[in-house]
Amino acid sequence: MEKYFQQIVAHTERGERVASAVVVSSRGSTPQDVGARMLFFADGTTWGTVGGGCVEADVRAEARRVLADGKGRAISVELVDDVRGEGDVCGGTLEVLLESWDGGGTRAVG
Repeated sequence: MEKYFQQIVAHTERGERVASAVVVSSRGSTPQDVGARMLFFADGTTWGTVGGGCVEADVRAEARRVLADGKGRAISVELVDDVRGEGDVCGGTLEVLLESWDGGGTRAVG
C-alpha cells in the first residue's frame, strides 16, 4: 500500500492529476478481489491492476474521463457476454470506485 501512495505523491507533487481505481465490491467469479488498486497517469502509464483484459479496458476508459474532468465516480463492470449470455471471462461483477488526486497531493472532491 505504501508504494501506491508514493506513486500518487510523486505525480501530484509535479502538478499532475492522478486517477485511482479501487475494487470495492465483487460478486461471482472475478479476476481480482476487493481492495485491488490501480493508478492512471496523464502520460498514459499505469501502476497496479484491477483485473486485466476487459476489466481494465472498461476502467481505463472511465479513468481517462476522471483525468479530464477531475470528478470521481463509481462503475460496475459486468463480466458476462451480453450476446450469448455466457461468462465473458469470469462471469461475475466488479464495482470499482474511481477518484481524482490533483496536483499538490490532494484528492479532488466531486
